[in-house]
Amino acid sequence: MNVFFDFFSGTGLAFLGAALAVGLCCVGSARGTGCVGEAATGLLSEAPEHFSKCMVLQVLPGTQGLYGLVVWFFTLFTMGAFSGGIVDLTVQQGMTIFCSCLPMALGGWLSAIYQGRVAASSINVVAKKPDDWSKGIILCGIVEFYAILSLLASIMLLMNAL
Repeated sequence: MNVFFDFFSGTGLAFLGAALAVGLCCVGSARGTGCVGEAATGLLSEAPEHFSKCMVLQVLPGTQGLYGLVVWFFTLFTMGAFSGGIVDLTVQQGMTIFCSCLPMALGGWLSAIYQGRVAASSINVVAKKPDDWSKGIILCGIVEFYAILSLLASIMLLMNAL
C-alpha cells in the first residue's frame, strides 16, 4: 500500500482530490439539472408561460458544480499554482489536501442529485398551483444548505492543509 502512495506522490493526491471535487459535483449537477429538465418539458409542452419558473427550479441543482469549481480553484491556490508554480508536496500533505476535498466531492455530488429530485417534484407545484411555486424553491433550499456546509468544510480544511 505504501508503494502506491510513493508512486502517486503527494502532488498527485492533491490533484486527484481537486479533480474529484469538481468532477463529482459537476456530474451530480448534470444529473440533477437533467432530471428537472425532463420533468419540465412535459409541463412546458402544455403551458409554455411557466418557462421562467421551470428554469429557476432547473438551475438550483447546478450550483453544486459551481461549488466544486470553487474548491478546485482553492485547492490549486493552496498548492501554489497561482503564485509561480506548484510546490512539491509530501504524501502526507497531498493526502491532507485530498481528504480536504472529499466533503465537497461527496456532499456536492449527492446533494445535487437529491436537490434535482426535489426540484423535479416541484414542477408539479408549478403545473397545479403556479402561484405557489416558491414553495418548491424553499424545499430545494433546504437541500442546498448541505451543499453549502460541504463547501464550507472543504474550504476550512484547505485553509489549514499546509
